[in-house]
Amino acid sequence: MTLSRIVMRLARNPGTEFADGDDHRGYTLVAPLTGDGKLDVDAFQKERALCTVRRFAPDEDAVVGRLTRRGPTWFFDYDDQSDADDEPVHRLGDHYFSVGEYVSVADEDGRLLAYKVTDVAPAD
Repeated sequence: MTLSRIVMRLARNPGTEFADGDDHRGYTLVAPLTGDGKLDVDAFQKERALCTVRRFAPDEDAVVGRLTRRGPTWFFDYDDQSDADDEPVHRLGDHYFSVGEYVSVADEDGRLLAYKVTDVAPAD
């Protein structure tokens, strides 16, 4: 099984302070993908310890966590001891992770913000 490194950067979000987007804010995921670019649930179950997320922004230190799943809902989890910091990802399992596709992630206020996939490559 091959893991992929997926980079998503904040896209244009009209009506927010990120109306023009921000290439310096986003996420880097390490996760298994199917041949058509969706998250591979079976491979994730076998390799979940290797599936990570890194949130980056110019005004904060990068935060590293893990990709996790409860039922059909995927989360970015930064603290194993609490789920208060979990960031739910809107329909993550339905998204195609190819350059140019969009993914919505809820921020700390619960707003869904759009992120654009800007890179997909084999993980190191």
